[in-house]
Formats: sequence, structure tokens, C-alpha cells
Amino acid sequence: MSNLDRSPDEVVCQAGPTAASAVEVMGPRDVPLGGPRAMRVRRTLPQRGRSLIGAWCFVDHYGPDDVAESGGMSVAPHPHTGLQTVSWLFTGEIEHRDSAGHHAMVRPGEVNLMTAGHGISHSEVSTPDTTTLHGAQLWVALPEAARDTAASFAHHAPGPLRGQGWEARVFLGSLLGDTSPVATATPLLGAELLLEPGAHLALDVDASFEHGVLVDQGSLTVAGEPVAAHELAYVPAGASCLDLRAGDEPVRMLVLGGEPFGEAIVMWWNFVGRTHEEIVASRDAWQVQLVDGALVDGRFGIPVGQDVAPIPAPELPRARLRERR
Repeated sequence: MSNLDRSPDEVVCQAGPTAASAVEVMGPRDVPLGGPRAMRVRRTLPQRGRSLIGAWCFVDHYGPDDVAESGGMSVAPHPHTGLQTVSWLFTGEIEHRDSAGHHAMVRPGEVNLMTAGHGISHSEVSTPDTTTLHGAQLWVALPEAARDTAASFAHHAPGPLRGQGWEARVFLGSLLGDTSPVATATPLLGAELLLEPGAHLALDVDASFEHGVLVDQGSLTVAGEPVAAHELAYVPAGASCLDLRAGDEPVRMLVLGGEPFGEAIVMWWNFVGRTHEEIVASRDAWQVQLVDGALVDGRFGIPVGQDVAPIPAPELPRARLRERR
């Protein structure tokens, strides 16, 4: 998914406080994906006070949306550098096309991970048969050693894991005795978790990871801290167990995690870089590919089988993009 803000903020990504006992609960901001009837998403990462959870650097959560009213998802070709996109659906279906030659469907309970590396362009459009669209679009920052690699794509349909009062699907990393085969450039965790009303789960996790719990529906407590629907709870590294207790309704959540990233990054629009000059060069390379409203070949390529007009890059801020550590 593209960041369709026409005046996207510069995001300087650094770790926040790391007190092992603290649980930080963050609310979303509402972001339209273009146009007055556009589908809207709830963005919980990045925030002014926190930009990263492990290498997770972008969390958009949307739906359930009536496609007849919202128009569904229609994101034309756009570029990415220095990151991976992770698509996870609860309801509906999305068609993915990218310039590395991949044409795939995003379906509920199946993860699609696209690695941008040095550069890729892609489009995402909900299918004509989709009546309700509901899911999450996530980005992962690539570390220095991997951020200039060739573009690639991976797909995995994890099977369900079940226990008393809970069900889970592990789409990245390891949890509850299951390990996803999808490779990541840094140690990560991504899982969907369902809790029955009133259920309690003491979830064993890697203590070296930071964790985020994004609540899709219902409410719960994370280590005793209340977390409502659409909120994101952050748990610093140092916790070997996430204490999760559901409220009076069924709960669906995404559990995200990873080792603290340890690198300062500058994220602007759809690019993750390290310097102002690098972001400017990426933007210029994309704009060069836009000729008379069409996309011509260049650094970011052309999505396979896609002839929709591409998304032009926004204007850069007048101030220099900053990098901090």
C-alpha cells in the first residue's frame, strides 16, 4: 500500500523509552487513501513519540469497509525503497502486481511479503467480488546490509494453532511452537491471535524483542493495561511473557515483534533511507519514470500487466530531511 498523504511528514525513526515494565498504548489517526469517497485507514505507527517496534515501521489497519460505499482499495502503481511490505487480510481479496514480475492475490489468513530493496513499484486493487474489505498493511524497515538488495516476493498460508480459549496463525517468525518459512532480514514476529470472551493467555515471547499488540476487535488487557479496539500496545524488550486477558467480547489482534532495530532511518512517503540526499534521489528516479501520465521503465520498473496511471510523488518538504540517532 502507498502512503497517499499529499504532504507526508518526515519521519525520523528512533527508539523511545525502554523501561521493561512499561506498556504504552497508542491510538490511531485517520488517513484517507485519496479522494472524497476514499477508503480510510487507521494508522498507529509511526507516531510522534514512537516510530519503530523492532523493524516494524508502518502499521495501517482498515475496515470492515462496505466496498459499495468506500469504493474499496484502488492503489495505482507507486514505488518503494529500503523496506518490505506485509499484507494481511481478515476479509476480502486484493490483487497485487509488481515490477519484479509477481502477480498474486492477497486473501484472508495468507501473508504476502514484498521486498522493495533497491527499488520496486506495485499496485493493489480489491477484486470485483469483494464486498467487505478488512485487514492490515504493514511495513518493515530493511537494515543496512539488506536495504539495497534485489526486489523479491514471498507468500505463506499458515495453519491454525489452537488451545483453550485461543487460536493463532504465525505468519512471520516463531511463536507457540510454530515457525513461518518466510525469511526476514532482521528477527521478526507476526501473528494473528483470537481470544474467546474472558480468555486468559500467558504468551511466551522472545525477551530480546520489542512487541506491539494491535487490537482489531474487542478489548483486552496487556500486562494489566487496558487496550481498546484499533489501539496499539507497545511492550519494551525484556518481557518473556505477554499477559493477555480478553474482555466480554471475542478479541482479534495482531502480535508484532522484533529486536530493537538499532539504526536511525529517515522515512518519507514510500521510501526508507538514511540521508536527505538518498530520499531526494529516490523521488527523482520515480518522477523520471512518469511520462505523460504513464509509467516508463527505469529504476522502479513497471508492474506486470498494469496500465493504470501511476501515483506521482508529493513535493518534498522545504526543509532538509533530518537523520538522527
